[in-house]
Parts: sequence; structure tokens; C-alpha cells
Amino acid sequence: MSVHATSSPLKTYFAVWVTLLIGTFLTYEVAKIDLGVFNSAVALTIACIKALLVALFFMHLRHASEKLLKVVVISTLFFLFILLSLSMADYATRGTGASTVSFLIAHIKAILPA
Repeated sequence: MSVHATSSPLKTYFAVWVTLLIGTFLTYEVAKIDLGVFNSAVALTIACIKALLVALFFMHLRHASEKLLKVVVISTLFFLFILLSLSMADYATRGTGASTVSFLIAHIKAILPA
């Protein structure tokens, strides 16, 4: 038998698949809870954990070299940080519809010549 056949048994695939289903259900349930600004953060964290599971088990990175594994984990955390930063920056700059429109109109009038 090859190393590939013994390193990724069918039980492991089903366990990871069930874990991904639980993560999907957890994302659905957490979305119902009002966490304020942290709704997106929790959903993105769960999504990154699920992506890491897919990369480690289904893409067989679990048995890769330690350096490659570190790169995968660090890049996952890096992209989670980017997604959370941009999402929180977007949320922080949102205002009510009327004040945002009047703010934009005032700045456009200031820029345009009279």
C-alpha cells in the first residue's frame, strides 16, 4: 500500500467533513445572534478555520514539510487579519444614509469650482 493510502484514511475524511458541516451550522446559528460589530469577525474566523481544515486534510498539507505547514497557517492568519481589518474599517465608516449623502454633497461642492 502507498503512503498516501495509509496517511489519509476514509474515517479522517468523514470526520473532517462532519467538522465542516458543524462549522457551517455554527456559522448559521451565530448569524442569528446579535453580536454587533463582531458578527462578521466571528463568521470570518469560522470560515478561516474551515479553510485551514480543507487545506490540511483534503489538500494533504498535513503531511507536508513543516516549513510549508507554517506558511499555510501564517497565511491563513494573515488573510483573516486582512479580512477583519477591512470589514471593521468598512463598518466603522458607515453612517446613516442622510448624513452620508449630505457629507458627500458638501465635499463635492467644495471640490468643484463655482
